[in-house]
Amino acid sequence: MLDFESAFNAFVTILVTIDPPGLAPLFLALTSGMNRSQRIHVGVRASVIGFAILAVFALAGTVILGAFGITLPAFRTAGGLLLFFIAFEMIFERRQERHEKSAARAITRDMIRNIAAFPLAIPLIAGPGAISATVLLSSAYPSPIGQFTTVVILALCLAVTALVLILAERVDRFLGETGRSILTRLLGVLLAALAVQFVADGIRALIAA
Repeated sequence: MLDFESAFNAFVTILVTIDPPGLAPLFLALTSGMNRSQRIHVGVRASVIGFAILAVFALAGTVILGAFGITLPAFRTAGGLLLFFIAFEMIFERRQERHEKSAARAITRDMIRNIAAFPLAIPLIAGPGAISATVLLSSAYPSPIGQFTTVVILALCLAVTALVLILAERVDRFLGETGRSILTRLLGVLLAALAVQFVADGIRALIAA
């Protein structure tokens, strides 16, 4: 069962990998021309889809890994390295540029009607980093109570994400370019530390095995 500190660390890890403040300007660009009610609908729908995807990996992530013959320590090490790469991109502001390219491709392919599913839900919200973090956290607490707590944490993270998308215009104006840059770097450093811990735990488990 997760104690408060573990639950809080899980919440921070998932929320940082989703990076709602970083999604705000992309969300505005993707929904340009839409009115407020349409933007709210797209933001909520994208968050619900993202939650559904992550919840599946939280509940069945180990089964999916087992089907491919992947051990949990190996996935924990690989997932930690992936999260560290994401943290590196956040610190040096490369992740935003990559997300902007994903958004641009969606617009040019005339995917506006399905924008909540792609690219908002996948890969901007439920991307490889968030999926990896979810599987790592659920595998660390495999009991029914632990998995239930992980799903609740996911729901809270996606509720925050939906709220940020709904208030995207205000969040973007409040933070500004400088504020977004500072916040992204701070979150990147925090995620890097958590990623190193994942890798260390994974290597320790591989050696023990």
